[in-house]
Amino acid sequence: MSATDAILIAADNALRTLSGANHAARPCPLPPQADSAELSGEEQRLSGALMRVNHVGEVCAQALYNAQAMVTKDPTLRRQFESAGREETDHLAWTQQRLRELGARTSLLNPLWYAGAFGIGLLAGRAGDPVSLGFVVETERQVEQHLESHMDRLPAGDHASRAIVRQMKEDEMRHAANAQSAGASELPLPLRWAMRAAAKIMTATAHRI
Repeated sequence: MSATDAILIAADNALRTLSGANHAARPCPLPPQADSAELSGEEQRLSGALMRVNHVGEVCAQALYNAQAMVTKDPTLRRQFESAGREETDHLAWTQQRLRELGARTSLLNPLWYAGAFGIGLLAGRAGDPVSLGFVVETERQVEQHLESHMDRLPAGDHASRAIVRQMKEDEMRHAANAQSAGASELPLPLRWAMRAAAKIMTATAHRI
């Protein structure tokens, strides 16, 4: 792939992600029981805020995997990043659909989140494949914990959002395991702390904006 092709693909991914033009390859997860519970206004606003945060996470995932796939020179690893990115596209479409159902909006800062995550993905990729994979492992583990906390916070009657978050969590766990098996190196503790601090700022901001 030429540098021009890589740039065009990256630009196309960014435009589709930020415009909401991505479509899921897999059907949206359905709750194990009929989603007949009527959410109160407060519950609906809470679910909307939490799913907006999850949507921001998927915007960032698109940027990260796209940047890492663009930088690596290993074709096998590129395919792995692209495969994980396609599953993250499913998550992006699912969370956007659920936001519409809840009458909630996506984050107004999505272009900023995407640009920042893309830059981080480029830096991680240029540090070498083991570091890039280590970044995936740490990111996905933090996302897994974040999604688990949302399972505790989502209204008990919001079965539709819970089904989506549950499937997302399973996918993120597999992405981390695949990256670990591919030769990820463990990131330094200060860097992992910095990643957690940045994630907290992002989630707190996206909850409202």
